[in-house]
Amino acid sequence: MNSNERQLSTAFWALRLCFGIVPIVAGLDKFVGLLADWSSYLAPSVERLLPVEASTFLVLVGVVEIAVGILVLTRLVRVGAMLAGGWLVLVAVQLLLAGDLDVAVRDLVLAVAALVLVQLHDVRQALAEEVRGAPDAAPAPRGA
Repeated sequence: MNSNERQLSTAFWALRLCFGIVPIVAGLDKFVGLLADWSSYLAPSVERLLPVEASTFLVLVGVVEIAVGILVLTRLVRVGAMLAGGWLVLVAVQLLLAGDLDVAVRDLVLAVAALVLVQLHDVRQALAEEVRGAPDAAPAPRGA
């Protein structure tokens, strides 16, 4: 593995672990509430539209977050990272409605990072395919 591949792998694994572990922890916390009062992040206008109580909604949010984190940590990292990016954009919109501009901006930046994870995954896959295909490649013409 050359230096560029090592750097690529380090960036990929750093983001993969972050987008795997953090959503699982945040999702689990929706059940116990040790890290935050998650209902305080829910915009009143959104809460009024919910067909269920806010606490029930937050538990469902927790289940989604846990599922996304698990996907990122499995072979479905690309799907999980795309879902994480989309999910974070939705969260940011909801936070904007709640008036939490600073947290909304943070979540938009995280959404970009999740989409960077998708790109890193794709580049790693392409490099792995090149390596696997290298022995089958036609030899270079002499003198080239």
